[in-house]
Amino acid sequence: MGFKCGIVGLPNVGKSTLFNALTKSSIPAENFPFCTIEPNVGKVPLPDNRLKQLNDIVNSKKIIPASLDLVDIAGLVKGASQGEGLGNAFLSNIREMNALAHVVRCFEDENITHVDGSIDPVRDAEIINLELIMSDLETVSKRILKCEKLLKTNDKKNKTEHEVLLRIKSELDQGRLINIEGFNEEEKLIIKNFQLLSSKPTFYIANISDNGSSDDALRKLIEFANLSGNTVIPTSIKIEQEISILDDEERKEYLELMDMDEPVLNKIIFKGYELLGLQTYFTAGPQEIRAWTIKNNSTAPNAAGVIHTDFERGFIKAEVISFEDYISCNGESGSKEKGKLRLEGKDYIVKDGDVIHFKFNV
Repeated sequence: MGFKCGIVGLPNVGKSTLFNALTKSSIPAENFPFCTIEPNVGKVPLPDNRLKQLNDIVNSKKIIPASLDLVDIAGLVKGASQGEGLGNAFLSNIREMNALAHVVRCFEDENITHVDGSIDPVRDAEIINLELIMSDLETVSKRILKCEKLLKTNDKKNKTEHEVLLRIKSELDQGRLINIEGFNEEEKLIIKNFQLLSSKPTFYIANISDNGSSDDALRKLIEFANLSGNTVIPTSIKIEQEISILDDEERKEYLELMDMDEPVLNKIIFKGYELLGLQTYFTAGPQEIRAWTIKNNSTAPNAAGVIHTDFERGFIKAEVISFEDYISCNGESGSKEKGKLRLEGKDYIVKDGDVIHFKFNV
């Protein structure tokens, strides 16, 4: 569906190593600024145990998980909004993202260069945020001037846009990222049209050491993130990359040894999925079990359209079984016998985990 989560941060904080771990790639991750110039893009499968549970019943020939487009974006430096470092190229790459995973270095390592010479996660996070804010201020200020020239026309759409932009500018002037949830649906659409960098849903990934020496830096980052209601996921990206290249049996043994139920990478993938406002439904049959990605609150025809536009155009009805019912009733036939299969129409809002068969006619 083209949903992209961008990995951002200062140079040398672990972005490319994280990208390699998540996508099982081998892009360069060197100890110098701007190792990454052009953004690297990879599809990351969503680790969903429900697929295995479905397949234990259906025994399908093929299993296709949902996926997320992950983008490794070049490191940003102070002054990027005025052209420093990779400047506008970096910012334009962020503009295309739907959500951001902001990697912040919390570990000490004299062998890995820090562009500002010391470890300070709050300073580093603020540098990135300020560059996004400064870029947006320029965009918003130009648009406000254009709106003001049209105010005499009494155009309602222009007036609404002008009011929204003034509210945004007030927030940006105070050094605040834009919280889009504070606006109504009409206002959100206006904001989304401008692709403002500081309005992107964001979570922080704290790149920590594996010996506890990052505790103080991590605490400061969490306190900083809490001020804006953002999540921090702490992990040693180096260790996560090592886990990612193990085979299934070795990975299982390692996680048991570390008393972990799953790699932290899984939490990162799911957080990106959550921030993008996405959910999953399933189709299940002997040929294929597949997880389909849809926006939250999608109707049945919208969900059908993800498979093929003809499904949405000719939608008649949907045969729906909740995931829990499908498993407890041992599949479709058992669900039918126990009255758990429902026929739903065009107004049905698809629930996460629904197992669906669409009826359509074109």
